[in-house]
Amino acid sequence: MRREVMYGLIGGSVALVAGVVGGLTLFGGSDDSSHQEVRAADGKAGDKGPKVPTGPLSAKEVQTASRQFLSAWQSGDDTTAAGLTDDPATCKSAMKAFRTQTKFSKVTVTPGTPEGDKVPYSVSAQIDYKGTKAAYSYRTSATLQRDKSTGKPQVAWRPTVLHPGLAKGDTLRTGAAEAPPIKAVDRHGAVLTPEAHPALAGVLDSLRDKYGDKTNGKPGVELFIQRAKSAKPADQLPDKTLKVLSKGTPGTLKTTLDAAMQSAAERAVKGKKSASAAAVKPSTGEILAIANAPEKGFNMATQGSLAPGSTMKIVTSALLMDKGLTSPGKKNPCPKYVTVGGWKFQNLDKSEIKDGTFAQSFAASCNNAFISHAKDLGDDDLTNEARDVFGIGLNWQTGIPTFDGSVPVQHDAQMAASLIGQGGVRMNPLNVATLAATVRAGSFHQPYIVAPSLDNRTLAKASRTMKPATLSGLRSLMKLTATSGTAAEAMAGVSGDIGAKTGSAEVDNQKKPNAWFTAYRDDLAAAAVVPASGHGGSNAGPLVRAILTAG
Repeated sequence: MRREVMYGLIGGSVALVAGVVGGLTLFGGSDDSSHQEVRAADGKAGDKGPKVPTGPLSAKEVQTASRQFLSAWQSGDDTTAAGLTDDPATCKSAMKAFRTQTKFSKVTVTPGTPEGDKVPYSVSAQIDYKGTKAAYSYRTSATLQRDKSTGKPQVAWRPTVLHPGLAKGDTLRTGAAEAPPIKAVDRHGAVLTPEAHPALAGVLDSLRDKYGDKTNGKPGVELFIQRAKSAKPADQLPDKTLKVLSKGTPGTLKTTLDAAMQSAAERAVKGKKSASAAAVKPSTGEILAIANAPEKGFNMATQGSLAPGSTMKIVTSALLMDKGLTSPGKKNPCPKYVTVGGWKFQNLDKSEIKDGTFAQSFAASCNNAFISHAKDLGDDDLTNEARDVFGIGLNWQTGIPTFDGSVPVQHDAQMAASLIGQGGVRMNPLNVATLAATVRAGSFHQPYIVAPSLDNRTLAKASRTMKPATLSGLRSLMKLTATSGTAAEAMAGVSGDIGAKTGSAEVDNQKKPNAWFTAYRDDLAAAAVVPASGHGGSNAGPLVRAILTAG
């Protein structure tokens, strides 16, 4: 459900109260200066007219202008209040919506002590919705600035002037919740709560928003922030509950998650400054776990957009083998240097594999073994392989907001860099876990967290599969990497049908690369990223191992 956030009043402040008009408490008790216009200073003799004041606002100007604005707002005089801002039209519209949609009455504003041009204040109100009442209070602030054309002080309009949680396009509403509360359960019926699984708080909010009305629950009455619709589904934020007036009846929503594996993923990332992991079931695409550190905030596991580094070599290898350019046992040297489009690429520590096979280069993750094939490829070959075989960039219908990966068409050096997961390639742990899952299953299965039958949505489908020889070759490459290559340390002792790939993605102005790791074990695939930590095998590998062994 939406997280409830409570705001307290500012202690030690003095409320400025004069009387009530239309149920709104007005400001009063101020000296005459609160109603005086701030005028430009008289010009010197010989000047054509008064000078427009410049420079920082004085304390009196800040106090006077803020009182005028807040007084007009509280009295319901939207036109006057809006005229005291730098965006009258937007302010007036927002204030009108605020008054009609919040169902606030008996509003009292308590100013705090101005801090330069910033004026803090607390707002307390009675919410009255069809006889259901509740008290509510919060803190926010307004910033004053000088109008460049007139020199008069004005409020810099921001949605946060009305409430600190509002962003552009958001609205504050009281009413029947758009969706009933949900009781989310895992694939085995275990209840999933944000208290037990803090990393799922945002996911559960999103699931409630999208599927609450498809359960047997009944909505309650809430004060909530209705988020603006985002142009990109991956960027969509769930609505946020601020105050529950009546709880409603939760409806049960079954997910594909596995509570035990979710707990293991959360333990694996815990304590990291930044880390994310995801796990899927290769044979179906069902999402089994999603974890992030920090627990609250942006869901990097499903919405992140990062260069995946050498985990991208799974796709590149499939492309090269599908085109007949190489195979595991074929000679495929990895030279120290390769030049593409005027750019000179070198391997880590200027290493090389002079007469090695492609399998040796894959297991050692030797970059130039892949980059040397750039001359044999068309600009869109990698894009097509990623989309048509691995489902990257298709419109995934997972049930929650996701970024579905991007492998743009690029040229020369940028295309060469894309072959090793740099350039313009962008993914997150859910995308990278799906790369490994596609190899294990033999074909792409779009990830999802609730059954598509719940809302009759159509899952994305890849247009083709790898050639049989490519699939068997890629499985052998990933098994070799897991048993004696760069992933061997992290995968040591992991039983079953296994395969893995490490990755390290360089980031500008970052001392250490982002560490990536993906692997599968039987019908379970997982991936993790630990930004700015170093080698994928030693930093992200243990996270994936913990998930695989928990499953």
